[in-house]
Amino acid sequence: MSLQSAAVAPAFELSITRLIDAPRGRVFRAWTDPELLKRWWGPHGMSTPECEMQLWPGGLFRTLMRAGDGSEYPTQGVFLEIETPRRLVFTDAFLPGWVPTGKAFMTAVIELEDVHGKTRYTATARHWNAEDCRSHEAMGFHQGWNESLDRLVALVGGWLPGDDVSSAAV
Repeated sequence: MSLQSAAVAPAFELSITRLIDAPRGRVFRAWTDPELLKRWWGPHGMSTPECEMQLWPGGLFRTLMRAGDGSEYPTQGVFLEIETPRRLVFTDAFLPGWVPTGKAFMTAVIELEDVHGKTRYTATARHWNAEDCRSHEAMGFHQGWNESLDRLVALVGGWLPGDDVSSAAV
């Protein structure tokens, strides 16, 4: 039994998996470029006007999502692990400098597996307790994270800033 599987009870996890028709380098880039993340992060009807990332363990990961009615949903935490282009792990348990937030909600694990030029995308939210896990599910985890993933799939399936224009489809 690995430490990873021993550390988290499956009852405290929520997860989605999908095969994306794009190379994992593109998907990883959409996750790690703040300007790209702002274009797809959040469920339908939400925008993400702000995103800050410091791409190292302990570095800041901050977003601000905005609903159509103007309600704002800020999140802030740190990256725990960055394994280019395969894995990202971040949590709201700490702020930069490893300062505890006082109310940890979850740790997210994003895994990208190469499958013959496509990407098997798995996003897992690991919660500290069953109550937080149930709360996240009731907030609409599956619908919201899948809608966000729909937006990510659309983004990586098209032209991205920095793509070679000469190789773009005409």
